[in-house]
Amino acid sequence: MVAVTQAAPQAAAPQAVAAWLASLASVYTEADRERIAAAHELARARLGDARGPDGEPLIETALGTATILAAQRLDPDSLTAAMLLGLPALPGFDAAAIGAAFGSDVATLVTGVARMDSVHAVAAGADAQERALQAENLRKMLLAMVEDIRVVLIKLAERTQAMRWLMAGDEGRRRAAGREVMDVYAPLANRLGVWQLKWELEDLSLRALEPDEYRRIARLLDERRQDRERYIDNVLAVLKRELAGVGLAAEVSGRPKHIYSIFNKMRRKRSGIEALYDIRAVRILVDTVRDCYTALGVVHQLWTPLPGEFDDYIAKPKANNYRSLHTAVIGPEGKALEVQIRTHDMHRHSEYGVAAHWRYKEAAAPTGRDAGFDDKIAWLRQILDWKDAVADTGEWLSAFKSSLFTESIYVLTPQGKVIDLPRDSTPIDFAYAVHTGLGHRCRGARVDGQMVPLDYRLRNGQQVEIIAAKQGSAAAGPSRDWLNPDLGYVHSHRARAKVRQWFKAQQHEATVAQGRTMVERELARLGQTALKLDAVAAKAGFAKADDFFAAFARDDIGSKDVQTAITAVAQPAAAAAPAEAQPAVIAKRSRATGADHGILVVGVDRLMTGLARCCKPAPPDPIVGFVTRGKGITIHRAGCTNVARIRAREPERLIDADWGEPREEVFPVDIVVEASDRQGLLRDLSELLAREKINVIAVNTATRQHQARMAFTLEVQSIAQLQRALRLAGDIPGVFSAQRR
Repeated sequence: MVAVTQAAPQAAAPQAVAAWLASLASVYTEADRERIAAAHELARARLGDARGPDGEPLIETALGTATILAAQRLDPDSLTAAMLLGLPALPGFDAAAIGAAFGSDVATLVTGVARMDSVHAVAAGADAQERALQAENLRKMLLAMVEDIRVVLIKLAERTQAMRWLMAGDEGRRRAAGREVMDVYAPLANRLGVWQLKWELEDLSLRALEPDEYRRIARLLDERRQDRERYIDNVLAVLKRELAGVGLAAEVSGRPKHIYSIFNKMRRKRSGIEALYDIRAVRILVDTVRDCYTALGVVHQLWTPLPGEFDDYIAKPKANNYRSLHTAVIGPEGKALEVQIRTHDMHRHSEYGVAAHWRYKEAAAPTGRDAGFDDKIAWLRQILDWKDAVADTGEWLSAFKSSLFTESIYVLTPQGKVIDLPRDSTPIDFAYAVHTGLGHRCRGARVDGQMVPLDYRLRNGQQVEIIAAKQGSAAAGPSRDWLNPDLGYVHSHRARAKVRQWFKAQQHEATVAQGRTMVERELARLGQTALKLDAVAAKAGFAKADDFFAAFARDDIGSKDVQTAITAVAQPAAAAAPAEAQPAVIAKRSRATGADHGILVVGVDRLMTGLARCCKPAPPDPIVGFVTRGKGITIHRAGCTNVARIRAREPERLIDADWGEPREEVFPVDIVVEASDRQGLLRDLSELLAREKINVIAVNTATRQHQARMAFTLEVQSIAQLQRALRLAGDIPGVFSAQRR
């Protein structure tokens, strides 16, 4: 169920606020409480009856946020800043005055949360894939924007308070806030390991977005509550007795259930609530890691473990450093029971995540910061490299090593889309990241509504609007100054490459125009102006006339070669020459379907095609055709090593090809899986391929020094299907490489 923390005192009752502050005396010093009270008085005087975008009075939002932070025992600066959250919304806000009155840390926290307030989730009109990608970028941007991680913790508490308020408010606002929380803030709380807020944010969002499903699950839980409580009480009594019997000082309790977690599991397993193992769950807290495994032995001695339901997150922690032992057993009365076992330190981290390092103690240093906190945040910024957003394991490792948060910035388009750029990027880099055409036409920029020069260095969270020349105008093109690194106009590799390509294309067009004029001059001199230029180019061995013109202008071919081609086209006898003397490629493009695979080949109708065995192409691989002697056209991958050799020796025998319309057929591909050799490895891989409906037509395995190398030939419908299978194979225990050959 939704976690319930202490309710916020009413803003209209100062005596209630005073009583609430007095209740915190065991945690915060008198001086700290007086400072929090002073912040509340200032906020109450300045804010009055002002309301925020959610409709809640700003002073109520501040009090509710501070109450949530106090329940987590965050440091006094965080509570003081929470009391002042509404002030930046007022005209004439002065951060310097806040710093003078309450300290620079408080002013930094208040302005940091205000910056996060300017960022909103993607519009509901976006499709699911775009919304997921943008939400992921948004979470990265929010973390990259803040220098103090407490800003994120305060924002999470503020969103929790907002969702509590909206439960009795306008349905439209509730659904919009619920979607934003589900897309951005609940996953952010999960990444930071702040489980208390994560669970409540998820439950409240589910209640806003799926009210009927929420009520149904809550009703099912309530119907089983008495039976479940009786069952858990009996389990706790047995566990306490058995753990004491082996000399373990353990704290044993029932584990609260969260409706969103149950909803997710029911949807994922496509089952009813009765089939879930962790509806009945207990938690064991002990002093040391050794005691965790001792307690696990006691549990497994008491009850039979369920196969495949044991997870050791102590030996292998989750990405956010969550550590615990999870097991499911057949408990008393033959009912499934989940047991979590962890140390007290692990439990504190699991409940508060990164906030645990800011938990306030009277004896702590003035900042309330744990020793080594900066090292923990550095680690956090690394693991927040968002492995889930990158499909390929090798790609993730590369991104992990490149230190995402120190090398990237995140800025917004006027429509709210998040753009990921290298640090020190300029408006020109931004324009090319949005669209190549916009980059070419970029003539100015506004950042947060203010005009800036094109060499302006963008910062996290800024909104950028490009001022562009009209499409097709004479001014619509990049400047050569953009390529000068000393001037600092362009920083990203993408933008620099696009600018170079534009100038190269312009130069190529000028060369082609010059070559065309030269060829037409030769035609006029020989009296053959009626000949088609495409036919002359093909006779000269070029698939495209533009390539023929450019080669002539660059002196790659001479006047004699051009004259020979013109003469060959002009003479009727040349058309009757044997087929072997005809060029393999002509310029006219045909969309005829290939004989066997629906492959479209340039200039060839009804000619047999076959797939090359050396590289085994499959859609949507870029492909090229090779004209064989007497066996039709063999289709190779464009990057095949054999194609590279042919291109060097016999380029005239290569021909353009593409896959044409999709058809119901399969294509053979080779993959190689490398893994630590273990029993059942081949079985696990075979089961995966069977689940993905991929047929295996050949397999070869070899083992050396406890490492297995397994080569498979598979039949797949597309590369997308293959990539998914490779990604899943990489998740099989022991597999450290799965790739196409």
